[in-house]
Amino acid sequence: MSEINRPFVLGIGGTTRADSTTEKALRVSLEAAKQHGAQVHMLCGADLEFPMYAPHLKDRTEKARAFLAQLSRCDGLIIASPSYHGSISGLIKNAIDYIEDLRESDRVYLDDLPVGVIGCGAGWQGATQAVSHLRTMVHALRGWPTPMGAVLNSSTPLFNEQGVCVDAGAMGQLKLVGEQVVQFASMKMRQPLAVAS
Repeated sequence: MSEINRPFVLGIGGTTRADSTTEKALRVSLEAAKQHGAQVHMLCGADLEFPMYAPHLKDRTEKARAFLAQLSRCDGLIIASPSYHGSISGLIKNAIDYIEDLRESDRVYLDDLPVGVIGCGAGWQGATQAVSHLRTMVHALRGWPTPMGAVLNSSTPLFNEQGVCVDAGAMGQLKLVGEQVVQFASMKMRQPLAVAS
């Protein structure tokens, strides 16, 4: 598959702590996307440390501009968030808020974009709520959440010291998220929506 025909999948997520469980999970999904023919890029942790989103301000930091540029050109997106107090983290929510800057772009917000979501929490309830909240936000931004959303319970061992996923169930979920994003992105690239004249 030539570079020009390969879908570009962007992954965003993690925490301010480098090599967090959420970051490791995102890496697994992106690797699966890569194995299925996608070009991939990851922005996590420090890459997403933007000032609090203020729609009335027009100046954006270099990191925020880089994030929006990558988002504007991607064919698929994977968002991974830890669960903080029954929802997603402030870091990820703030990055999602910056998508408002794409309201007048060629592709408004996440319009028609396949989006995989991953929630990590120290228990099933928090991780499930993170996935649910991410799906709701993706819908609000006109994106298409993939059928599979990965729910990871970090209270059980998921990764070894080398960052390899050692939980077969978690690995299956994460790989399927990456695969589905590529599958739907590839279908859309082959069959763009017809525009009525």
